[in-house]
Amino acid sequence: MARTAIVTGASSGIGKAICQALSDMDYEIYGIGRDFSDAQELISNPSFHKVELDLLKTNELEQEIRSISKGKTINLLVNCAGVGYYGLHEELSTKSISEMVRTNLEVPLLLSNLLLRKLKESHGMILNIASVTASQSNPHGAAYGATKAGLQSFARSLWDEARKYGVKVTTILPDMTDTNLYRNADFEASKEENARLLPQDIADAVKYILQADPHMTITEFTVRPQLHRIEKKQ
Repeated sequence: MARTAIVTGASSGIGKAICQALSDMDYEIYGIGRDFSDAQELISNPSFHKVELDLLKTNELEQEIRSISKGKTINLLVNCAGVGYYGLHEELSTKSISEMVRTNLEVPLLLSNLLLRKLKESHGMILNIASVTASQSNPHGAAYGATKAGLQSFARSLWDEARKYGVKVTTILPDMTDTNLYRNADFEASKEENARLLPQDIADAVKYILQADPHMTITEFTVRPQLHRIEKKQ
């Protein structure tokens, strides 16, 4: 019987790569995103269900999750959607700060709350896509790093809370990945092959974690490129 996954941020970047990997692993996938115009191959896959939704519209999100999960076994939640704004903290708009806190932290907390009973029934897993910024100082990215640190902290506590029910909770901590996360920054991931991660690298980490021996849980998984370089946008 096919396993069922719910994935946020499914329309691009890391989320889209994870959905493609899950499809290869015979999951039925409900992928949540706002714009699937660049994901035609994914949405043509019969195992993928496109859910066009603004995650910050909480009432609509809750209704959709309840509709998807009603009468269905849920095996996996992937909290992948994320947004980043960068610069000196006093130069960020309050709207940008609110959007980061809600997207990067509030939404994973809400989805975990809505789906945890289902995941207990299936002995399922929550996979959070955080960032290496969660455990380091982040000048010019203080608010973004704080949201990812909060997500990491939440995952650690939820794992201890839910492990006795058979639920696994894993946080993946990628370094700079070649996605559109940095569209609001004056820097981007290096184009040098060994100095950046690709979305597929994170999807491969997801596959590795899901295929690990079930007697153990990989609670945190850091992925870095061999070289440490960024590029300033021209």
